[in-house]
Amino acid sequence: MTSATKPISEQRKRTDAIPILRRISIPIATKLILSFLLVILIISAVFVVFGVRLINDLILDEAQEKVRNDLNAAREIYLSELKRIDYVVRSTAQRFFLKDALIAGDIDSAINELIRVKDAENLDILGITDEYGYVLIRTCNPDHAGDNQGHDELIHRALYSKEPAAATIVVSGEDLAKDMPELAEQAYIEIIETPLARQTDRTQLLDGMMLKSVAPIFDYENNLLGVVYGGVLLNKNYEIVDKIKHTVYENVIYKGQDIGTATIFLDDVRISTNVKNEDGTRAIGTLISEEVYNQVVLNGQPWIAQAYVVNNWYITAYEPIRDVYDRIIGVLYVGILEQKYLDIQQQTVLTFLAIASLGAVVTMAVSYIVSQRILIPINKLVFASKELAGGNLDARVGITTNDELQYLAESFNEMALALKRRDEQLKDFATQKIMESERLALVGQLAANVAHELNNPLQGIVTFSHLLLEDSACKDATTQFSLEKIVGQANRCRDIIRGLLDFSRQRKPDKTLCNVNEVLHECVSLVEHQALFHNIEVVKHFQEDLPMAIIDASQIERVFINMIINAAEAMEGGGHLNISTRYSKRRDSIEIAFSDTGPGISEENLKRIFDPFFTTKDVGHGTGLGLAISYGIVKGHKGTIKVDSVVGQGTTFIVALPVKSNGEETTNE
Repeated sequence: MTSATKPISEQRKRTDAIPILRRISIPIATKLILSFLLVILIISAVFVVFGVRLINDLILDEAQEKVRNDLNAAREIYLSELKRIDYVVRSTAQRFFLKDALIAGDIDSAINELIRVKDAENLDILGITDEYGYVLIRTCNPDHAGDNQGHDELIHRALYSKEPAAATIVVSGEDLAKDMPELAEQAYIEIIETPLARQTDRTQLLDGMMLKSVAPIFDYENNLLGVVYGGVLLNKNYEIVDKIKHTVYENVIYKGQDIGTATIFLDDVRISTNVKNEDGTRAIGTLISEEVYNQVVLNGQPWIAQAYVVNNWYITAYEPIRDVYDRIIGVLYVGILEQKYLDIQQQTVLTFLAIASLGAVVTMAVSYIVSQRILIPINKLVFASKELAGGNLDARVGITTNDELQYLAESFNEMALALKRRDEQLKDFATQKIMESERLALVGQLAANVAHELNNPLQGIVTFSHLLLEDSACKDATTQFSLEKIVGQANRCRDIIRGLLDFSRQRKPDKTLCNVNEVLHECVSLVEHQALFHNIEVVKHFQEDLPMAIIDASQIERVFINMIINAAEAMEGGGHLNISTRYSKRRDSIEIAFSDTGPGISEENLKRIFDPFFTTKDVGHGTGLGLAISYGIVKGHKGTIKVDSVVGQGTTFIVALPVKSNGEETTNE
């Protein structure tokens, strides 16, 4: 394989795939259904993507809104416990027996009454200090008194403001032990390393977080006698968090876990919670996540979002717990198990997908029915089209859908009727033309035979008439005139017969590569010295870079000379003849234009100028065969002759000769 043929074969291999693809026939029903399916899939995919995202966002927003409300409820439960303690302490400070006992110095009576109140109100501590902050009574540890509690923030505030105060405070383990050794043990918590929590070196918690209230005691003259203080330790005290779980979440269990949980943190350590470890114990001593700690404790902002709690993910809400001086000392937390909402999301998404799939199936069924309703009339049109293409011009389509298909069917029927009429007209026209051709063929054959038979005797008449003219015995005027008439008419008959023979015997052109400009120069030189051209200016505009034309030079010379002489005769011996050559715009032929300044040709005569024996010249000055013969020669060269004429201005004949052989053989000379 040569390098010249290799690209062609490769190109042929590449292009062979195109007809194969084009031969694959896909029914329009399949195309319609596939189109519907594509639209349905795209729309369904968009709806599913945005729908799932919207569902997830809505469920997450709903969960966060719920947990925000749950946090509000938890805060109220938490504060209600503080208010209860505050109410008990204030009521105790206003009791007359307490005032009387303190005024009288009857400490034992006051202790017994305070123990009763402490037990009845379920307080962890209840005691009294004097107006200087020294402890007078400890109900939990009566034998331990006399120490100063002025460093206690609430007691300090009540002594100096002489007004009651209640808040959450942090109590040291030492102070707790003074009130009751068991409280110090209750406050002690071992810190447990927790995933996602901040790094810490602490291993234990000794301080306790307490809901505490302080109220001043006045004598009857409104002098400060001291303060009553009482409180509840929150470390390992599950009453508040369990009450939140019971009130807000109703102790609902989801997949073996509490649906809702609550926690109280001291700084970042869980001191009271119903969040469970993996072994089922309360997660006391575990730590809050670092991300939540930074936002809630350090920045003082609530956290409402997903968070990892001990060993699971929750939708959570955290808010700071502040002391009497508005310092953040802890965190209040509520959370809902995230798994429930994930399952709700999954179920909702599956339901949405099922609905979307069902909608797609229903839409597909409807689209199939619709496509079938469209295809029935289309199939009718296809069948009728095949019938029409097969030659059955009586094929008709009956569609009454009252839409574009009906209009198309009506147009098809009108087209079929028009084709039938045209076919009948063409048959009549073809029959007429065949008959005319046959008649012309017979006439041509007869004319050729007659011309051939007349040619020999006519040659004798012409010869002998010339001899008589030369004979001196016939020199009288009358005889001379008669003989000249005989010679002239005989020559005319000879020209007519010669034209008939040339027209009937047009031979196949013997084509060679020729220069059209040179052929034209030769033709002009042959005629320009004739008397007819004495007052005619011949102007030549020949394009120099024309390619060689494939022509029979002798036949084309005859055409060119005929055009030149016809133009000169039309101008009656005076005017301008412009001869020009040019390359056609399509670059496939050479155009030769002959333009005269004669009287022009009427529109009626333009239609007949190439008909045999048609002439506008006077009788005896033309046979009417010149243009017909020229037309046949040019047609034999696969060329064309066009004529453009304006009456009173002149006529232009344009001869177009091809520069390609069109598959015919040529002879190179």
